[in-house]
Amino acid sequence: MDALWRKSRSRGRLLVFAAVFVCYAGSVSCFGQSQDSEFTFLLPAGRSECFFQNAVKNGTMEVEYQVIAGAGMDVDFTVVSPQGIRLIYESRRSDGVHVVEPTEEGDYEICFDNSFSRFSEKMVFFEIIIEGQGGDVGGDDEWAGLEEPEGSLLEYKLEDIRESMESLYKRLERSRQMQTVLRAFEARDRNLLEDNLWRVSFWSCASVVVMLCVALTQVYTVRKLFDDKRRVRT
Repeated sequence: MDALWRKSRSRGRLLVFAAVFVCYAGSVSCFGQSQDSEFTFLLPAGRSECFFQNAVKNGTMEVEYQVIAGAGMDVDFTVVSPQGIRLIYESRRSDGVHVVEPTEEGDYEICFDNSFSRFSEKMVFFEIIIEGQGGDVGGDDEWAGLEEPEGSLLEYKLEDIRESMESLYKRLERSRQMQTVLRAFEARDRNLLEDNLWRVSFWSCASVVVMLCVALTQVYTVRKLFDDKRRVRT
């Protein structure tokens, strides 16, 4: 009886180790392909660009965008539902965060418009975070075949490991998204600082040139005042 118990425990440990190895060796297949998207693109002057994102019914879609370069750093932003209804519209904004909940099944249209600007192109970063998608975080198929009869100790261990790994995956994915957004903020601030540095340098040089011209003009005027061209007889 004791040998049978040891054999059962040994088998349970081997199955647990196998489950952990499979999930770590193929993390992409274990958790499924991420539905989140992030893009940085150049929006020409006088034009608009639209992107399409597929969503399922009763899910959640979060869209965050930032204008990280370009004069004015502002665009028009629009989100249109699969039924053709304009859900969100913002005019001349530099950034924004919007959540569509619950989503409808179909393709959402996300547009950025720079038609109001005639000369300045804009660099835009945006990120789409999808929650509630089928296969967003790996399903039960990856764990099928590793289950024991209901009520066994191995079943509880597998469930704990699964919950811990899914929680870790979600936190890591959220951390990656936050780091991407922070990089976009950093790029935007850097572009703004470089643009301001160019303006300050230009106007400083212009002020120095004007001051030199004024100084030379004053010296010339004063010298002309004391320049006596009359002849003196002796």
